[in-house]
Amino acid sequence: MNPKYLLPLILLALVSPSIYADVFGSGANTFNMGFVPIGDAGNLGDASNPSGPAGAVSYTYRMAVTTVSQDMIDKATAAGLTNVSAGPWTGSQPATNLTWYEAAAFVNWLNTSTGHTAAYNLDLGAGTFAPWAPAQAWQIGGQNLFRHKDAYYFLPSYEEWYKAAFYNGTTYTPYATLNGLAPNAVESGTDPNTAVYGRLGQPAAVDQSGGLSHYGTQGQTGNVYQWTETTYDGRNDTDAKTRIQQGGSYYDLIYWLQSSYAYASYPADSGSGTGLRVASIVPEPASAVLLLSGCALLALRRRRN
Repeated sequence: MNPKYLLPLILLALVSPSIYADVFGSGANTFNMGFVPIGDAGNLGDASNPSGPAGAVSYTYRMAVTTVSQDMIDKATAAGLTNVSAGPWTGSQPATNLTWYEAAAFVNWLNTSTGHTAAYNLDLGAGTFAPWAPAQAWQIGGQNLFRHKDAYYFLPSYEEWYKAAFYNGTTYTPYATLNGLAPNAVESGTDPNTAVYGRLGQPAAVDQSGGLSHYGTQGQTGNVYQWTETTYDGRNDTDAKTRIQQGGSYYDLIYWLQSSYAYASYPADSGSGTGLRVASIVPEPASAVLLLSGCALLALRRRRN
């Protein structure tokens, strides 16, 4: 990193540390996952949603810019993740054919491999999952028995996912585009107000999955469906319930990309059009400054050498 850029980055981190990519794995198995902050805490839910108000979140959090790629799964597996394979796509294409349990296992690995607490009370090898006891469960914005109170990374709840996709800071829009209107269908790319849908063949690379939402997420609709953490009845009180998928996929028509459509799927289901996106808490400013300070020292040392 060029040292002249470090001071602006450190100052920016004090204001918004969550804009930086988080790093996982090591050596040849290192990969980055970029996040954007989802602010406007305390917003009201979308009253026009046919299933009831959706998108109300009382706290600031982060959402991954893209869905998880197959390359991320491969590198995580090489670095210690077990019992998660994904496929059939490759490289920077989205990781799919993932059950909800496999998605949760990947998120748990993101936590434990970086020194954090696992989000989910899951033993994928043994085939067991159970809600947390209330004393261990997430309480911010209301009790959530699926998510541990100390989780750093997690599958987005339906509310968190919906807000990141369809809220523009003032109101809700029917599509996850900058202008809130129906996106133009593309095979791949990053042009504003586009999405990957209505096509045969394969999904696009996760970083070529269409234009951005208001908050800066890419491909929240189109390309692949994404698991949310939430049961279809919104209670998260037992494993014996369907979970919500949202977003539509590369082979769907425009109807399935709308905010009004949510899909109920059993957690053991999977498919080539279903992937995942990761959410996270917002790190303390000091953490980001320490990270960038370390980068600064390393860059200066290399320059002197």
